[in-house]
Amino acid sequence: MPATDSLSNNSKSYLIPTIIIGVLFFVFGFVTWVNSTLIPYLQKACELTSDQAVLVTFASYIAYAVMAFPSSWVLKKTGFKRGMIVGLIIMALGALVFIPAAFSRTFGLFLTGLFIIGIGMALLQTASNPYITILGPIESAAKRISVMGICNKGAGAIAPLVMGAVLLNGMDKYENASSLPLAQKNALLDELASKIISPYIIIAICFVLLAVAIRFSSLPDIKNEEETNPGHATADRSSIFKYPYLWLGFATIFLYVGVEVIAGDIIQLYGKNGLGMPTDVIKHFTTYTMLGMLAGYLLGIVLIPKIISQGTALKFAAVLGIILSIGVIYLPGNYSILCLALLGFANAPMWPAIWPLSIDGLGKYLKTGSALLIIGIAGGAIIPKLWAVLSTQTGMQQAFWIMVPCYAFILFFAIKGNKIGKTVGK
Repeated sequence: MPATDSLSNNSKSYLIPTIIIGVLFFVFGFVTWVNSTLIPYLQKACELTSDQAVLVTFASYIAYAVMAFPSSWVLKKTGFKRGMIVGLIIMALGALVFIPAAFSRTFGLFLTGLFIIGIGMALLQTASNPYITILGPIESAAKRISVMGICNKGAGAIAPLVMGAVLLNGMDKYENASSLPLAQKNALLDELASKIISPYIIIAICFVLLAVAIRFSSLPDIKNEEETNPGHATADRSSIFKYPYLWLGFATIFLYVGVEVIAGDIIQLYGKNGLGMPTDVIKHFTTYTMLGMLAGYLLGIVLIPKIISQGTALKFAAVLGIILSIGVIYLPGNYSILCLALLGFANAPMWPAIWPLSIDGLGKYLKTGSALLIIGIAGGAIIPKLWAVLSTQTGMQQAFWIMVPCYAFILFFAIKGNKIGKTVGK
């Protein structure tokens, strides 16, 4: 009976923190995957090439490389709860930068706003990901992260629908703007740019309200993993460089986020500029990718860890990623787009598996290790940009070859890399 009471109390103590982190993951998803709508929107409003438009994802994700280790330092000073509040306030400031950016129709200002939002996101991610990993046994961490993934990708499915309806609705009116007299063209594009002001004011207000809610919540701070989960603490090591599986996990996160962003954000650009599809059709493509990820997360909740381990799920996902990538490259038109969207399903088990496999046993290095993995999110800046550069040489469809070695490395990490240098106990 006491054991049952203890289990019940533990479940209750985890419930409120889990809900709060779930809301944060919803915020991550909405802000992250709205980029898929911003790419075609800003390409038209700011008169960009495809290569320039991909800088939207670059500005968002490169912030993780800049801010991850400073985030770790901030969290050590403020604690996780206050760090989350600071992150949300920074994101609100970044959202407000969109107002002068829209009035001046200056792409550089839009990128600045996205970068500032990315800095806040890096701080939030550095706090939230280890938080949800620690809230319970490490063996079921993939399941908890899968639940967070549902919040994240659910928002990712909603964001293109909501923002697409606001920003991309009636785009036919603006398609031929470049052929108009200069004054008329500028007036039309200024009208298009102004569409983004109200949504981002609302987004900024939501960030502030969420920060206030966290300030007055009962969200507890977490301790080092060695204190909360001592059975999984590794032998003491002199430096974080003594954990090779963590560094391989960093590389895996880098490549994974890169291919995830290609499947989620680049799919609209590929449909429009690579396959010549109309805006009213391509604006839903990211939602299809996110629905695939949702299906994968739901399956992961059912299967992991009761039926298959998180490592086994990662192996299957990596193999499927390779197969679908080849389909994107060689299949025609709609089938190529279908394979790219289905990569959402293949990608779903990856983050929930890679993260706990990479930080298991870090002990006192948990926060620093988490910050390192957050830097890996910068793969979302680099890999899509490399795809864009490659696409100018080979064409968009052949440029998707860049995904195959990424998934191959993920497969290596699932089979071997996550075990290199890992010990349990002293």
